[in-house]
Amino acid sequence: MLTDSVTSFIKDQMPAAIQAKRLTPELLNLIYTYKWFNLWVPKAYGGLGYGLPEGCALLEELAYEDGGLGWTVTLCSGANMFAGFINPALAESIFSKPDVCWGGSGKPDGKAVKTEGGYLLTGFWKYATGAPHLTHFTLNAWLYEGDSPVFNDAGEQVYHSFFVHRDQVLVHYDWDTFGLEVTASHSFSVDGVYVDAEQAFDLIPDQRTSEEPIFHYPFYAFAICTLAANYIGMFRKFIQLYEKQLLLKSNDKAWHDTKGKSLFQQLDAITQVFEVKRKVISDFIDRSWSGDLPDEEGVDLLHQQGKELVAFIREECSRLFPNTGITGAQRDSEINRVFRNIFTATQHALLGN
Repeated sequence: MLTDSVTSFIKDQMPAAIQAKRLTPELLNLIYTYKWFNLWVPKAYGGLGYGLPEGCALLEELAYEDGGLGWTVTLCSGANMFAGFINPALAESIFSKPDVCWGGSGKPDGKAVKTEGGYLLTGFWKYATGAPHLTHFTLNAWLYEGDSPVFNDAGEQVYHSFFVHRDQVLVHYDWDTFGLEVTASHSFSVDGVYVDAEQAFDLIPDQRTSEEPIFHYPFYAFAICTLAANYIGMFRKFIQLYEKQLLLKSNDKAWHDTKGKSLFQQLDAITQVFEVKRKVISDFIDRSWSGDLPDEEGVDLLHQQGKELVAFIREECSRLFPNTGITGAQRDSEINRVFRNIFTATQHALLGN
C-alpha cells in the first residue's frame, strides 16, 4: 500500500520531526500530496472517498512506519471527515484546498451561547492533534440560552460540535510527552468567538449532508476502528523489531541455548494471541461495512474488544521490553521510539486508560 520510496522518506524524516516535536514541512507535503488528511472526504470535494476497510488498512500501515505519523493522520482525517455533516457548498469550498486540516477535541466543554445567526463560543479544550498545522479547530461545547444551559426531553444537557477558523483560536503549546511527540497535540481555547450557525453540526448519521457510505456509519464505531488500526500497526512494528533483537542476540550460542529458545517461544505465543484479537477487529470492519451496520449493542461489544486489544498490547510490551537490553533503553533506537509511542497512545480515553 505504501511504496518503498515513501516508507524510506518517512524513516528519513522522523528524527527531525521528533526533535521539532511536530511533523516536518516535508512530511506535511507528503500527506498533502497523497491526500491522507482527506482520506474520508468525498471525491466530490476533492478527497479520496475511501471506505472503512481500505482506509483502516492505510492507517495501520502508516502507524507501522511511525506511530506519531499514523496517529496524526488518523485524528486529522477523522476530523476532516466532518465534511459530510456540514453544508455541501461550504464543505466543497473548504476541502478543495490541498492543505486543509481539521482537528480538535471530542470532549464536551466550554459554552456555546445562542445568539442571532449563530453562537458565541468560550472555553478551553485539550489534545488537538496536529495543532501547529490545523487550518480549523473542532470542538464540542455545551449549549446555552443566555446564562441557562439547554436540556433535551430526557433531562440531559445538550452540546453541539463546531468548527472554528485557526485565526480565532489561541493555541497553548503544552504537549510535552515522551512518545507521540510529533502529533503536537496542544490545548487550545476561544474567548467569546462568534461562529455562524453553519459552523455547528452533529455527528449522527441522520444529520449527514452527504450520502457517501462512510456518513451512514456510526461515528463512535468509526472512531474505535480507526484508532484500533493504529495500535495494531504500532504493535506489529514492535514485534518485528523485538524479533530482530532476539535474532541478533542469538549469534551468541550460549545466550540462545539458555534464554533465546524460550524467548522465541514466548514471542510466538504472544503473536498468535495478537493475531486472533486483530482478526476480531478486522472481521467487524469487513462485516459491518458490507451492509450489516452495527447497532448500539454491537458498538458496545466492539468497544470492549478494542479495550481488550489495547490492554493486551500494553501488557505484552511491558513484559517483552526488558529483553531488548541497552538497545531498547537508547532513546534514539527505533524500538525505544515504538515503545514510547505505544505507551503514550494507550493513555487515550477511548480505548486506553
